[in-house]
Amino acid sequence: MFYRENGQFKTRYQDDQQIFAVRQDRIAIGLILAVAFVLVPLVASDYMLRAVLIPFLILALAAIGLNILVGYCGQISLGTGAFMAAGAYAAYNLHVRIDGMPLILALLGGGVCATLLGVLFGIPSLRIRGLYLAVATLAAQFFVDWFANRVPWVSNHSPSGSVSAGRLEILGYAFNTPLQRYLLCLAFLAIFALLAKNLVRSAIGREWMAMRDMDVAATVIGIRPVYAKLTAFAVSSFIVGLAGALWGFVHLGAWEPAAFSLDRSFQLLFMIIIGGLGSIVGSLFGAAFFVLLPLVLNAVPHAIGLPISTATASHLEHMVFGALIVFFLIVEPHGLAKLWATARQKLRIWPFPH
Repeated sequence: MFYRENGQFKTRYQDDQQIFAVRQDRIAIGLILAVAFVLVPLVASDYMLRAVLIPFLILALAAIGLNILVGYCGQISLGTGAFMAAGAYAAYNLHVRIDGMPLILALLGGGVCATLLGVLFGIPSLRIRGLYLAVATLAAQFFVDWFANRVPWVSNHSPSGSVSAGRLEILGYAFNTPLQRYLLCLAFLAIFALLAKNLVRSAIGREWMAMRDMDVAATVIGIRPVYAKLTAFAVSSFIVGLAGALWGFVHLGAWEPAAFSLDRSFQLLFMIIIGGLGSIVGSLFGAAFFVLLPLVLNAVPHAIGLPISTATASHLEHMVFGALIVFFLIVEPHGLAKLWATARQKLRIWPFPH
């Protein structure tokens, strides 16, 4: 009975247009943010911050960007790793080549450069769709890999092809410890998750979903396909490029083109499939699933006294991922987000069956 809406009256249009219309949801979100910003820094170890929480936050941000394009606009993309690489290398060059470039502007500049690349490779979406569009975006992955490996200017003429991020400092405050970097990533995720949620609820978000559901009917009622599709590519590429810059600067510190390979693109695509297409919270669920599952697969056998080798654990991880992807595609195409929405709906009417 704790999730009922009795007594929660909406007397203004603004009340009915809230992101979280139920009071319990607003309280839960406030508690989650309090735990993330206050409790986690007090109890989490450096290893937990560095190896689990920071990758989760950055991958969740990238998954939100990809979900805008694939889940909300229905444009399949297999080149997400390329847009992450574009954001990382662009931020690196802006930070290195422009004296006094603030870190925030370098990170956001990486997102802008990824936006330009995303719009360039999104132009074919105006004429092709489905598998052909997936192949067109896959070309971005191979192009960026080739460009980063063959053009010395990208890596500042590094002999090994790898680059190292500069000192992380914002407004004179250095982000050196894992805790400080965790809070930086958490702030980016909270801000852009809120922006993405508001964006998909706006007029442009409804245009994306109309193009996803039936593009011909959307065109008939006056939605411009050029505007809708290219804005989806632009917004998605910006968020993904920003996540790539954070991945390079905050998580890796030093990287090479292999850090943003095709495997990264498939990983992010599988995240939003398992987490839930067309759902911001599904992006968070998918990222958490991909980060935590390897840890669980390594810990459970040892906990029950069944030690397995690292190679076996790696193969088991791939088998579980594949099986779950097939499971969600067949049983629940909307992923973990749909299961969560169903549970919320049942709580709202409990103990009544309907």
